[in-house]
Amino acid sequence: MPGDGIGPEVIEQGKRVLDTVAEVDSFEIDWVDYDYGADRYLRTGKLLTEDDLKELSKYKAIYFGAVGDPRVKSGLLEQGIVLAIRFYFDQYVNLRPVKLYEGVPTPLRGRGSKEINFVCIRENTEDLYGGLGAIVRKPPSRDKLSMVRNKYTLNLEVFSQLSTEGEFAYQIGAITKMGAERVIRYSFEYAQSHGMTKVSTADKANVMPQIYGLWRECFESVAKDYPKIASEMLFADATSMWFVKNPERFHVIVFPNLFGDVLTDLGAAIQGGLGLAPGGNINPEGTSMFEPIHGSAPSYRGKNVTNPLAAILAGAMMLEHLGFHKSSEKVEGAVAAVLKEGRVRTYDLGGVSKTSEMGKAVCEHISQEANA
Repeated sequence: MPGDGIGPEVIEQGKRVLDTVAEVDSFEIDWVDYDYGADRYLRTGKLLTEDDLKELSKYKAIYFGAVGDPRVKSGLLEQGIVLAIRFYFDQYVNLRPVKLYEGVPTPLRGRGSKEINFVCIRENTEDLYGGLGAIVRKPPSRDKLSMVRNKYTLNLEVFSQLSTEGEFAYQIGAITKMGAERVIRYSFEYAQSHGMTKVSTADKANVMPQIYGLWRECFESVAKDYPKIASEMLFADATSMWFVKNPERFHVIVFPNLFGDVLTDLGAAIQGGLGLAPGGNINPEGTSMFEPIHGSAPSYRGKNVTNPLAAILAGAMMLEHLGFHKSSEKVEGAVAAVLKEGRVRTYDLGGVSKTSEMGKAVCEHISQEANA
């Protein structure tokens, strides 16, 4: 699903690299293309229908570019395609490696690839992203305000003021024990299977003790099943400081949805930028989706200047998920070698190389290693 903007360009290079490693390792990829995105929506008025989602359910993995187009109202494509896929397929794990490759500059002075190398795991289906909320245009009566206060223990004086001034909005977050436990357990299992010795979590239980109190209870409970793995609970605001000040303290860190969304972009910044940041939306037993996390960048569409490495690394993550572990390692190794060599660099890395030239360089390295 190449999608919009620069999505088709970076996915084209990702497919090129995956086809190269498939040839080297003697397996075949049968690509099936879908045009879900802005052009289709503008042409037909459709985002994703029930039939579309049933069609996608035939596949173990989706290779996704990006959605977003200035001709379409902001958020419509993201909610109607990306979030629809995440919720329909219950992709409850958002996997975001934060890894600084040698030869890539980071804004953190004195930090290198040894210090910036950890994995963020974000719960992907609950919290404040559940869609529970509204904008209230008509002020509520005092009777209704009293009912709201009694039910939710909100400050009646604040709502009374709102009732005279007009509109207000609210958003409700929800975390379930099942939803928290399964993504936290996935995080400990990931650490154990990848030789990592610590799992952290970050939330705001100090000011939202109900919703994130349950999250912490689940974390403490699951951690007891993994006595050889250290665990720690942090607050999200302090964690943003530690990302910058001491990124080496993290191995695996698992977040509730909202804070994971925010802090993983900070992670992308310290690893060298969005052009190097892949992500996976994973259902371990169902259909998963792998993507670069940089978005559609419509102003760069068709210019052949965008860094495709995030899409290529997302392809490597997809191979690992599908069980092609050695092939995944070859793709990531080729990306690391190209970055270390520094001969081919796109504009975001301070160079002038084209999208297609970066893809070609990664393919060439895979072929050269196979023939060495």
